[in-house]
Amino acid sequence: MIVYSAFVPHPPLIVPGVGKGREKQLKKTEMALARVAKDIASSEPDTILVITPHARSLFDRFNVCGMEKLTGSLAEFELGQPLWEGRGNPGLARLICERSEKEGIAATCYDDGESGYELDYGSLVPLYFISQQLEFSCKVLPIGYSLLSRAEHFVFGQAIGEACAESRERIAIIASGDLSHRLGYKIPEGFGFDGERFDHEFIRNLKENDVAAVLEMDEELVESAGECGYRSALVLLGIISDLSNGFDEYSYEGPYGIGHLVGRFKI
Repeated sequence: MIVYSAFVPHPPLIVPGVGKGREKQLKKTEMALARVAKDIASSEPDTILVITPHARSLFDRFNVCGMEKLTGSLAEFELGQPLWEGRGNPGLARLICERSEKEGIAATCYDDGESGYELDYGSLVPLYFISQQLEFSCKVLPIGYSLLSRAEHFVFGQAIGEACAESRERIAIIASGDLSHRLGYKIPEGFGFDGERFDHEFIRNLKENDVAAVLEMDEELVESAGECGYRSALVLLGIISDLSNGFDEYSYEGPYGIGHLVGRFKI
């Protein structure tokens, strides 16, 4: 059963040792992530399912981690010590892939036969905050989205929801993603007012619980925003399509040209 669901960003700068002072500009996000972490700890999950844009991605199918051992560090951001070491959930991964295939959506239960699965920073940043609040161990199931259609992301989410409902475990869902990477001036990817408009419309649609409006957002607007959270959200909206009663925004800010939204879905 699903006991909690949230949308969170993943700015590495916010993790101690990475930002080197720059994290001070992300105080709202830090406090909101801590709030989500407390929410999750209170929900007492057996498994945390993370939809992340930076997992191993496949063009024509979804990638569900089917490995038992998970590890991860932010070595790419000069922080080498492990941030997470724990167990995956191969059983739930297989069930999700079965339900997805039944719905006609291709999904791979990923297991490369190696000793462990390396978590990406889209998973690690929120998991770092969650780990600060958990007083018990729980499994983690990372899932990567694909280049399939919006509708297929939503239906894949519904298949995940069916698998979670069938499972006897308590499952918390995290959709990890940043909004527009093109807010303000003098940022690497360029400037565009569409970034602000995308973020505004996306957040408004979530708060109004207008799933159709999220699914039907203008393609050029989404593309011009340079986001990495839209498809994570589509999957999550599919997962909770029979459960959601709206969205509570905990925080939104973009001091470094990237929109960071934190909030929970009321289920």
